[in-house]
Amino acid sequence: MTTDDYATYIAGLPRVLVGAAALFRDAEGRVLLVEPNYREGWALPGGTVESDDGETPRQGARRETREEIGLDVALGPLLAVDWVPPGPVRARPPLVAYLYDGGVLDAERLKSIRLQEEELISWRLVAPEHLTEYLPGELGRRVAAGLDVLARGGGPVELEDGHRVG
Repeated sequence: MTTDDYATYIAGLPRVLVGAAALFRDAEGRVLLVEPNYREGWALPGGTVESDDGETPRQGARRETREEIGLDVALGPLLAVDWVPPGPVRARPPLVAYLYDGGVLDAERLKSIRLQEEELISWRLVAPEHLTEYLPGELGRRVAAGLDVLARGGGPVELEDGHRVG
């Protein structure tokens, strides 16, 4: 196979987006959520990994956290990896979403949050029992799985559309 043939082969492969987010909590166990201005609903600090630049999911989650809420935090362990398929309503390719432990933020760190106004409207802390009101679907299931890993210990979980696999 020539270099041109290989390049053509690679260009024809399916594309998959890679996303990464951080799961931050406060001392009461509430989860930090952000409200984007470019779509409905709430999310975790995070976003698309810039893999064309060689960025890893962990680096992407840290960069997005720094850009979106102004916190430069060394992330803890990987909590979950989620395969989110495209659907009839979704106008995007499949997504592989990484979820990292952002740790517990004390009152001082929470006061230092500075929103990226180009992308975010607000932030809030939400008790785990109310997360489904803010994070429906696979994101809510992914966050619940991440909280479960933190509560039980152990390694990361594999998810498909937010549901545990295996």
